[in-house]
Amino acid sequence: MMTGIFSLVSASLFVTMGAVDVAFTEAAVGAGIATLLFLSTLALTSSEESPAVRHSLVSFFVVFLTGAILIYGTIDIPQFGDGSAPVHQHIAERYIKTSPIEIGVPNMVTSVLASYRGYDTLGEVTVIFTAGVAVLILLGRGRREESARQDSANVA
Repeated sequence: MMTGIFSLVSASLFVTMGAVDVAFTEAAVGAGIATLLFLSTLALTSSEESPAVRHSLVSFFVVFLTGAILIYGTIDIPQFGDGSAPVHQHIAERYIKTSPIEIGVPNMVTSVLASYRGYDTLGEVTVIFTAGVAVLILLGRGRREESARQDSANVA
């Protein structure tokens, strides 16, 4: 509960500082889904340890292959702070100079996320929501299996 309260206080501070986009993310992820997942996990966790899970070689291979692909994808990323990176050639300068005039929002990050990248931000929120629902479904499935085992043990 304290982490949820901390996230809500942080979100309100971000709003007063004019960073509405950061406040929205903090409220949605920190106070909303993180607290919900934390409390759901506590409610669905039993006091007994599950039997040891056998790890398969296929799972390790899939994780290793995915990691190798992700690392390979980062090879051509420009160095941090590189002034000749593509983002610094025309887009960043345009956002810095024209976003306060075009959008009318004093915070440049908020104006970019809320106006220029509105659909992208909506997509990110949708991904976070979908991931949260998937985790809750998975946690709920374990709870149903446990109650079914207890019901069969009570009948016998």
